[in-house]
Amino acid sequence: MIKSDSSTLVFAGIIPARFASTRFPGKPLVDIFGKPMIQHVYEKTQKVFDIVYVATDDKRIFDAVINFGGNAVMTSTEHKSGTDRCAEAVDIIQNMLNKRVDVVVNIQGDEPFIAETQLETIKAMFYDNDTQIATLVKPFGNNEDIFDANSPKVVVSKHGEALYFSRSPIPFIRGSEKEKWQSMFVFFKHIGLYAYRTDILKSISTLPQGNLEKAESLEQLRWLENGYKIKVMQTDAENYSIDTPEDLERCILMLTCIIHTKQ
Repeated sequence: MIKSDSSTLVFAGIIPARFASTRFPGKPLVDIFGKPMIQHVYEKTQKVFDIVYVATDDKRIFDAVINFGGNAVMTSTEHKSGTDRCAEAVDIIQNMLNKRVDVVVNIQGDEPFIAETQLETIKAMFYDNDTQIATLVKPFGNNEDIFDANSPKVVVSKHGEALYFSRSPIPFIRGSEKEKWQSMFVFFKHIGLYAYRTDILKSISTLPQGNLEKAESLEQLRWLENGYKIKVMQTDAENYSIDTPEDLERCILMLTCIIHTKQ
């Protein structure tokens, strides 16, 4: 493994954020402990990366970020994914700052409680020159459902690279009842945090959808299908993504209990 001098790499944390959401419209601006959700994500990201921007297509989100003292850029309303939005945003950011960005870290705007350790881990993966794209995985807990199609699974090679992502449990445990699978094998769920070298990001953002992505509705399969390598590291930190108002209520209740317990 060839190591890079970490001091020469320039990282940018980019947080794609849309106002329009089928299940939770206006999600980035909902209040959590007196701050909009997007501010929580921004402040966590800012602790790890010197360059942090929210990339949005909505003036309300743009204004909210500027009002709390953050950086934001307006991007097209036509993007189909956060990856595509990041690809446009990094061009704008490099031109604004007159500075190159070597690695873009795509932080989900609906994860206000993302762990700084996860951001540090994915950052460190690029000190290996062979890393093109990086992401994180976490073992499923005993109380988690590996058959939940909303929680993508991933299998990893012995070299630490993603072999395949699926909404189905992978691998298939032949000759055993499905209820026993989790006791027989460590299944990994995909954490929706991506990072890419900037040149790779520009390349993958021009790729057409492939058959695997269309089948599973997972954009990372497009990259694998075209021969790109996705480096994988394991995290033990829990993630609390917020997709619905009910998710938000559960997270706030859980965190309130944790805060009271510590006091």
